[in-house]
Parts: sequence; C-alpha cells; structure tokens
Amino acid sequence: MQPSRDISRLIEIMAALRDPNGGCPWDLEQDFSTIRHYTIEEAYEVADAIERQDFHDLKEELGDLLLQPVFHAQMAKEAGHFDIGDVVYAITEKLIRRHPHVFGDISADSAAGAQVNWEAIKTQERAAKAARRGDAVTSVLDDVPQVLPALARAEKLTKKAAKVGFDWPDFASVMAKVQEEVAEVAEAQAAGDNQATHEEIGDLLFAVANLARHAGVDAEAALRDANAKFTRRFHYVEARSREDGIEPKDAGLDRLDGYWNEIRAADKAK
Repeated sequence: MQPSRDISRLIEIMAALRDPNGGCPWDLEQDFSTIRHYTIEEAYEVADAIERQDFHDLKEELGDLLLQPVFHAQMAKEAGHFDIGDVVYAITEKLIRRHPHVFGDISADSAAGAQVNWEAIKTQERAAKAARRGDAVTSVLDDVPQVLPALARAEKLTKKAAKVGFDWPDFASVMAKVQEEVAEVAEAQAAGDNQATHEEIGDLLFAVANLARHAGVDAEAALRDANAKFTRRFHYVEARSREDGIEPKDAGLDRLDGYWNEIRAADKAK
C-alpha cells in the first residue's frame, strides 16, 4: 500500500484498517460514538492552524479532518446505512440546490442576494426534514446543532431568532440587558442561592453572546483570543516570579498582581 494524491487510496486504507481479517485492532474497536469526539477535535485543530497561519500544519490537520468522514462512512457502509459515495453525492446535490444563482436560472448580484436565496432554500429543507421525521411544527432553531460549544451555540440561536424579528433593537438595549443580568447574578449570590446563581450566570453569558453578535464580534473567537492573552500574560507572571527567586505559588497575590500589571502596561504601550 503506497500513499497517493487520489482520495480513493484513503478510502482503501480505511477499509483495510477496518478489515476483520488483518485490520488494526484499535480501528476495529471504534464506533460512531467513540470517534465523534475525534471529529470535533480535528476541526478545532484545523481552526488553530488557520489562526496561526501555519500552512504546513494546516495541510496536515486538513488530512486528519478528511479522515473523519471517511472513517464514519466506512462504519456506516459496514452497517448497511450508506457509503462515502452517498456522502459525496449528498453534499454535491446540496451545493447545486443551494446555489441556483450559479447552477440554475435565479440571479444574485451580491453576497446579500445569494444569502437570501440560501436562507429561503434552507427554510424549505427544514420543512422537508421535519416532514420526514414526522414533526408537526418546524422551528428556525432546529438546525442549530446541540453539540456546538455553548457560547457559539448561544450566538447562533440569537442570530436565528433575529431572522424572524425576535431581537433587541440596538446595541444599547443589549448592553442594558447585560447589566441587568450582572445585577441578578449579584442578587442571587447575595441570597446564597446556588441554583439561582447558576441560572443567572447562564443568562449573563447568553446575553454577552448576544451583545457580541450585535457588535459584529465572533463571541467564540473573542473568548479564544482572551484565553490566549491570559495564557501569555500568566506565563510572564510565572517567569518574573522565578526571576525573583520565588515560586509563583509562594509569591502572594500582591506580587503576582504587580507582575501582571507590568505585562499589561507593556501590552498597552505597543
């Protein structure tokens, strides 16, 4: 077996790995549930390579991600559900159907016009999917995946609701809602009500995700960047503490906060 630029070789390799006669014991033990988290993880690793603008890593991570649908399709083929050809057919059919301004006779002179067409077609698809499942009523929220990270899902839920007019009128209104939720968190905490605090913090995070959407900010990306900034600054705090001959855990809050203010000031001076 030799590597190839042809995707059919990847399909052959996956089939060999899953072959009960001579395949890989680990691959043979897997099922859809055990592979699911790898699929999500690989998508994040692709995103990480893009953010770092590391195209060598991106090539490798895209390969790892490409393996995931091939792996799932191989298991589905073994179970008699579908194969990789069905997957490819389904996405090519969907792309053709959702782009009538490219492959049909509907016009769209701008990205906004194309988006209008796209949303109209998705509405029809939701209705068809609901009918297939036997659901009596469809919702604009039906196609927001449950497994999305909570912050990203909150932003997407508010975006979908806004499409039918259920939205705050402006940024200031959402900001007021955030402030209201902060006050309710403080009230629940002061009352010593752990369940209420849990609920109110959830409401606050949801309101902040909505605030990000109104500001045109990707909430998930903003939080990811904040995590990266905190990590970089905390590494500085640890390094400075050790330069002064003391382990961070023994430095005390005042000293650590002083180091933090150093790197914070340096960042602001850039």
